[in-house]
Amino acid sequence: MAKLPPIYKEKGKTYQADTCRPVVQAAKAGRLHHQALVHGHYPGRRLSRSHLPGVKIVGFWDANHDQDWGLDWHRNEGIELTFLETGRLGFAVDHHTYDLQPDDLTLTRPWQLHRVGDLHVAAGRLHFVILDVGVRRPHQAWRWPSWLVLTRADREKLTNMLRHNDQAVWHATAEIRHCFQRIGRAVQTDRSGSNVSRLAVHLNELFVLVLEMLSQDHIQLDESLSSTRRTVELFLDDLTGSLDHLALEWTVKRMARQCDIGITHFTHHCKQLTNMTPIKYLNQCRLEVASKLLLEQPQMSVLQVAMACGFGSSQYFATLFRRHFGHSPRAFRVNPLSRSVPTV
Repeated sequence: MAKLPPIYKEKGKTYQADTCRPVVQAAKAGRLHHQALVHGHYPGRRLSRSHLPGVKIVGFWDANHDQDWGLDWHRNEGIELTFLETGRLGFAVDHHTYDLQPDDLTLTRPWQLHRVGDLHVAAGRLHFVILDVGVRRPHQAWRWPSWLVLTRADREKLTNMLRHNDQAVWHATAEIRHCFQRIGRAVQTDRSGSNVSRLAVHLNELFVLVLEMLSQDHIQLDESLSSTRRTVELFLDDLTGSLDHLALEWTVKRMARQCDIGITHFTHHCKQLTNMTPIKYLNQCRLEVASKLLLEQPQMSVLQVAMACGFGSSQYFATLFRRHFGHSPRAFRVNPLSRSVPTV
């Protein structure tokens, strides 16, 4: 599979880079039993490059008591399946929260922001698989690994169902539970790739069972979820959701590249969604965040606020701020009566 550039960055780092640190620390401290086979940066025993390509991680953790950590908001490099075998677990995706119960299965796509645990991970046994299918954005074409032996029709059906619905939590069948248990045993007893063939069989079975589960539920599919418009919409949401993301040195070309679409299409979708050009919308987002910082962070100077929001100079920031709010940043901060409705 061609390796796509990471798309969710904060100061040059992808969202997923730090999400496994609490797991590593808890396992080293003996508070958590963690077993996994991995490719890449995930914690666990390394798979050979030729073994199960595309599998970023497969395994489980077993927490005998409540933990003092949780996995913060992050995204993954592939589709992620988690299965809660025992216990309870807080889970959130796209800002919807769930209280997972035994036999609950989660399905998240690479572009979906999600969190495991509320503030803490509760006692329980959680299984997980992350499989890279060569996409980072909703509109990109999925490429399943060659070891997945589903028929072409079944692969296309499964892809269609995973791309065109946003339901994140499902109650799994007994067959899925047994399959995850077999995967867990194969991971735990693997020695230098001794169970790779067995794991390939079990993972194929898992995806067949997931396809059957989705088919039986007669889910409603929405093709707009895999459109380029949806990709742009998610990118624009990221601008308002993260100060670090907002502060990056964006140009229209870089925005379009981040969405893996052309500049013309990106600009068209941006105008449809916001009624603004990309740069005008970017500046508006930055100004709205800056106005909050001015009021909520009095220790920050105007220059510090400008730089934190991605403006290249305090003078340029002040010019746009006055044009948008009708007052200078200093007047806006000092005089409560100056905080009027923004200029359209």
